[in-house]
Amino acid sequence: MNVQAPLISGSSVVKLARGVKLREDPVRGHMVLLAPERAMALDQIAVRIVQALDGERTLARIAADFAAEFEAPLAEIANDVEAFVRELSIRRMLEFVE
Repeated sequence: MNVQAPLISGSSVVKLARGVKLREDPVRGHMVLLAPERAMALDQIAVRIVQALDGERTLARIAADFAAEFEAPLAEIANDVEAFVRELSIRRMLEFVE
């Protein structure tokens, strides 16, 4: 079955879906996203993105904030943020606020 992700763009405003929690896995020593019947291990960058998905800021705003904080190219950061959010959307771990 091919799962189609909703359109993700810089104007998208998203937050974690109901029942999805960011937690530390003490056994493995890293952060995970826990959802009913599934989990996703996260690296430090993914954790920062998840923490920024507050349901208020657009993805473009989040990318701009990260680009300024890390002194990195905005276009590259925006592409990375949108790709990660697209993956979370496919896994049904997000809600769109728009």
